[in-house]
Amino acid sequence: MTHKTRHEMSVDEFVEGIIGGRRDILSRAITLIESSRQDHEEKAHAILDRCLGAGRRAVRIGITGSPGAGKSTFIESLGLEIVDAGLRVAVLAIDPSSARSGGSILGDKARMEKLSVRPEVYIRPTASSGYLGGTSPRTHETILLCEAAGYDVIIVETVGVGQSEIVVNSMVDFILLLMLPGSGDELQGIKRGIMEIADTVAITKADGERSGIADISRSDFEAALRLLPAKHVGWHRKVLLTSSLEGLGIREVWQNIGEFIGFMKETGGFDRQRREQLKLLLYTIAEDRLKREFFSRPAVASARESVERDVLSGAISPFSGAMKLLDSFSKD
Repeated sequence: MTHKTRHEMSVDEFVEGIIGGRRDILSRAITLIESSRQDHEEKAHAILDRCLGAGRRAVRIGITGSPGAGKSTFIESLGLEIVDAGLRVAVLAIDPSSARSGGSILGDKARMEKLSVRPEVYIRPTASSGYLGGTSPRTHETILLCEAAGYDVIIVETVGVGQSEIVVNSMVDFILLLMLPGSGDELQGIKRGIMEIADTVAITKADGERSGIADISRSDFEAALRLLPAKHVGWHRKVLLTSSLEGLGIREVWQNIGEFIGFMKETGGFDRQRREQLKLLLYTIAEDRLKREFFSRPAVASARESVERDVLSGAISPFSGAMKLLDSFSKD
């Protein structure tokens, strides 16, 4: 049985395909972005440099929420609303398991069955690779590629609520927090983290017998938001009731996002936030490269085991151990 060799695409071919809206080429470019191979990384960054020159911009939406809040179902309803408005949508679903199994790709598409078959939609599961922040370390770069591919709206679905998940705020324009009816008891645990970066809160599954509880939860969250400092001065954060099953509040959420983007552009906050995000990405990539360079040095690798042993035995402190490793790095 013969196997056909896959064509090794050039940077020019990648850029032309991405800007031309080729989803298969976009997927291959994202795979390069996620690769740890140095040659893949160099090629991916050359592609990104060229794609950034296209100057395309999308509305970036981060959606997070507690487990069971129905993020995927909500995203499907919101995505269909956006597509029906004549826009193209990319969904980046951050999956903690997809680093080990390709099955997550089918899982995400099964959960968004109606949305995934629309030609205007691109769904890409991305491995979180064990990173904090609820996002993949390559999520921001993937967003930039999707923008270059002409998607008007990019939705980033994070792993779940946690103090570390505020990292998503450094990649998107708007943060939507999804909460279940009756989740007011969770406020003390989450309000100093994700509540502070939420631009709007949506109570999901606010239908049937849960509608009354949802009204109470809305009041609880509205009170909690009033106690927090404003994220953007002049923007009033709303709490909306939604039901993907009945289509309740989905259009209102999309309208609210549009109002927020308009507000940010009028006040100059939109461009300012984008500049800050690019600066953070610059130093995040630099720190990641420095870390890899540090641990790949032969002198550090040879000293690492003995330093770890001394720290674990109590012979030296972690601080002294770190300085020993740094000394090995500088002398290599």
